[in-house]
Amino acid sequence: MSSSEHRRIVIVGSGPAGYTAAIYAGRAELEPVVVAGHQFGGQLMLTTDVENYPGFPEGVSGPEMMELFQKQAERFGAKVLLEDATAVDLAKRPFRITTAEHAFSADAVILATGATAKWLGLPSEQRLTNRGVSACATCDGALYRGKAMAVVGGGDTAMEEALFLTRFAPRVIVIHRRDALRASKIMQERARRNEKIEFVWNSEVDEVLGDECVTSVRIRNLQSGERSELPVEALFVAIGHEPNTSLFRGQIELEPTGYIRVTRGTRTSVEGVFACGDAMDPTYRQAVTAAGTGCMAAIDAERWLAEHEG
Repeated sequence: MSSSEHRRIVIVGSGPAGYTAAIYAGRAELEPVVVAGHQFGGQLMLTTDVENYPGFPEGVSGPEMMELFQKQAERFGAKVLLEDATAVDLAKRPFRITTAEHAFSADAVILATGATAKWLGLPSEQRLTNRGVSACATCDGALYRGKAMAVVGGGDTAMEEALFLTRFAPRVIVIHRRDALRASKIMQERARRNEKIEFVWNSEVDEVLGDECVTSVRIRNLQSGERSELPVEALFVAIGHEPNTSLFRGQIELEPTGYIRVTRGTRTSVEGVFACGDAMDPTYRQAVTAAGTGCMAAIDAERWLAEHEG
């Protein structure tokens, strides 16, 4: 490992939040380093078509969009490292960020490590991701317009996804492991009132079927063990997200769910540490909102650095 290099600002994580923070920090001549990670670009790297990001009327693939974000950040002087942060020390300033090959000290840090969708863990689910399997109805629902769809889950997110999908689907089947929903009462009532939504109780997805794209899902009743097929052409997994914040646990305040707690915009509980994107946002989880908070974090950090110079 090379000796420690000091920077005014280091951004941990990439994706729309991290790269947007880098664009703004770079334009402010802060010469940011982006520790982008080996899985750089965030969840959009797993998305084939992005149709709801402003400025792309014909749509754009997730990887292509992230490549454009990265090039724009580098144009303004950001140094992008495709390495994982192995340690982050936020106990005192300057803060310290370490990868397998580099070590940095920084006056300010922006955390943009994102979140990871929870999946069912089926090989067929993985094989058909972006071919009918998705973890984001808002992102991908319109791609399957006019087709029957299924949602796995029983919480508020699953109900929100199911209700959203009724705009496009003639039929939405909610598959839940239990015989009662975990969702809030108001969300349950909305879903039950919607004539397009059907419920399959005490069941789990056993297999996602299809060669090039989803043609049906096989489910197993957890009480009887009986298996059956549901003819759907899209499967949305809505069993939650896991924020990628384990590196910071015990160093900054986290919500009980693991998301970074922020106040006054993007400020964390540690002075000089800011957070943006899905690592601090359990609600919206969209590329455009992540980019917006990345902009906010860079502006907050730039102003904080100006106040603490000298």
